[in-house]
This record gives sequence, structure tokens and C-alpha cells, in this order.
Amino acid sequence: MGSIVIPIPDGDQGFTHDIKQEKKFQASLSSTISFVQKNKDEIRKVIHAIKVGIALVLVSLVYFVDTFYKEVGDDNAMWAIMTVVVIFEFHAGATLSKGLYRGAGTVVGGGLGSLAAILGQLVGGIGNPVVVGVSLFIFGGAATYVRLNPNIKKKYDYGVMISILTFNLVSVSGLGGESVIEIARERFLMIVLGFAICICTSFFVFPMWASDELHDSTASKFEGLASSIEGCVEKYFNEKENQSARPIASFKGCISVLNSKAKDESLLKFAKWEPPHGKFGLSHPWEKYQKIGETLRELAATILSLEGSVNSPGESLQALKESIKEPCEAAGSSLARALREIGECIMKTRRCQPGASIAPTLKVARQELSQAMAPFKLGKLDNAEGFAIACFVFTLMGVVEKLEDLSKEVEELGELAGFLQD
Repeated sequence: MGSIVIPIPDGDQGFTHDIKQEKKFQASLSSTISFVQKNKDEIRKVIHAIKVGIALVLVSLVYFVDTFYKEVGDDNAMWAIMTVVVIFEFHAGATLSKGLYRGAGTVVGGGLGSLAAILGQLVGGIGNPVVVGVSLFIFGGAATYVRLNPNIKKKYDYGVMISILTFNLVSVSGLGGESVIEIARERFLMIVLGFAICICTSFFVFPMWASDELHDSTASKFEGLASSIEGCVEKYFNEKENQSARPIASFKGCISVLNSKAKDESLLKFAKWEPPHGKFGLSHPWEKYQKIGETLRELAATILSLEGSVNSPGESLQALKESIKEPCEAAGSSLARALREIGECIMKTRRCQPGASIAPTLKVARQELSQAMAPFKLGKLDNAEGFAIACFVFTLMGVVEKLEDLSKEVEELGELAGFLQD
């Protein structure tokens, strides 16, 4: 009789197949995450564009609801669409602040415009356009003068501009004998409708929080400054061994911090408008981020001042430079480590405790630099090149002082914001 051979699958082969599939999945997931991280800004822009499209579709439904459309009319329904186009901003806080300023400007301008139109109608005849014209001149001129005030322009410029626009439109509408109060009411309702659609879309469809961006941006600056310190010290003492090692490009982190003031102030302004969400409560101390940002910019300027010492000294004082290499490199490593630790505290919303680990690290850095400064205290400064070495060491000591101030600011932020302790 012939024998029948039944193949039995090898269990190890199936297990190996599962491992390969898992590795492929992990590789695919890793590449997807890498792509998202590299193109994060572009993805956020696409999401914002989609949100604006959604808001425009929703507000345009006014034209498709016959009863509602006949009630408000074509001219007034247009105001809802205009509101969405004008006030929808990238960040949720910017949308909320702009919408509220538009609402306040509409109320003030519409109210005063209604009074001017009603007064003109009461006068009647040729006096109607005269009263409206004089009112336009007085209100428009006064509001424009107010807009020129720097404080008003910085905070309330958009609201004042909307009040001028609304005053003109409402007051002129009364010249045709129409019901000014009815027109003002319907237009205000359309603006409220557009505002509500913007807020709902901005807050509940992949919200872009300015507070999150400000928090993450502040925390990320510490890493850039830490890398700048390491790169500077490494280039200064290893210039002959490797001219291309950590070039002046290491100062890009400092330059980025120095150029961040305008963006930080903008994010701070919008963050104050945003409602409590995630890790940020109702009374989050946003002003502390401004102080931390200023201290970081001072620190970046101090680090950047080391650039002038990178190509010094000459051969005559190379031995002195070598004598301070070890303590300065140790101090640089300590400073970079302290910076990264402070930045991690902010990123993870963890209470910074300088006395626990940061203060000892800075103390070690100060001791190392004091050791490096010993030759200069003994008067070993024969020429300008010697002063250049001393300038480098003293500037590093200035970095230590700035870091001490920075750690105190971050500690106060953790206390005020109620960050958790380890």
C-alpha cells in the first residue's frame, strides 16, 4: 500500500512570520510618526484650512433655509459669512478675541449709528442727511484719532475699526426711511451666528491652542541653548583637532531664541483668551512665560557673546588654554545638563526644585569655573589674547548666574500653576 504523507507546518516558521509582520508594522508606524513630526506645521495648516471650509459651509446654510433667509434678507445674511471670513484665525484664542472685539465694536457702532439715524429721521427733510453727515464726521474722526494711540492700537484696534464700519453702515441705512433698529438687530444676530459657528468649529474640531504652542515652544528653547553651550565649548577647546566640529551653526539655537520675542508675545496674548483645557487651568500664570522668555533671551545673548572668543588665542597662550580646558568642559556639561533638566520640568509640567538637583549642578559648574579662573587671578594676562581667554571664562560664569535666575523663575511658575511634584 502506498503511504500518504501529511505535511505538518513548522510552528517556528509561523512564529517567524508573525515576527516579520510585527517588524513591518513597527517600521511602517515609525515612518508614519517620523513623517508627521517632520511635516507637523504643514499638517496643522491643512487642518486649519479644512476647518475654515467647514465653517463656511455651515454658515452658508442660512441661504438654504427659506424661512430663516426670508426673515433676515440677503443683505443681512451676508454678514454671517463675512464674520466667518474675517474672524476665523489659526489659534482658538485668536478667533475668540477677534470675535469678541467684533461683537463689542458692532454693539458700540450699531448703537450709536442707530441713535444718529433716528435723530436724523426725527429732524426729517434736508436735516436728515445733514445730521447723519455731521455724526459720521464726528464719530469717524474721533474713533480714528483714538486708533492712533499706541496702547489702543496694540490691543483694541480691530474693535475700534469695526465700530467705525458699523456706525457708518447703520446710520446711512436710516436715510432710506428703513427701520434702523430692525436692521441693527438683524445684522447683530447674523454676526452672533457667524461668531458661534467659528467658535464651535475652532474649539471642538482639532483645536489649535496658542497656550499649548507657547508652552511647548518655551520648553524646546532650553534644548537649543544647551546644545549651543556644548557646541561652543567643544569648538573653543578642540579647534585644532577638528575645524569642522560643531561650527558656529551651533549658535543657531541662540539666534532662534533671540528672534522669538514677537511670536511669544502674540501667543501669550491669545493664550490668555483661551478657556481652561488640558493641563492649563483658569488662572494659569501666563505672565511667567513672558518673564521666562525674557530671561532665556538674555541667556542666549550671553552665550552668543562667546562667539568672539572662539578663534582665540594664538600659539603663545595655548598652554594656558589647555590648563583650563578640563574645568571649562566640565562646567559646560553641567550647564547644559541643568538647562535640559529645567526644560524637561516645563515640558512635563513638573515642579522644578532647584535645591534638589539643579542648584548642586550649578554649584559644581561655579566651582569648576572658579578653578579655571585661578591663573587669571594670579596675573597671567600678558596680552590681548590672554584677556580673550579670561573673557571666555568670565562669560561662562555669567551663564551660571543667568541659569540661577532662570531656575527661580521656573520654580515660581510651577508653584503658581500647581505643577505636580515628583
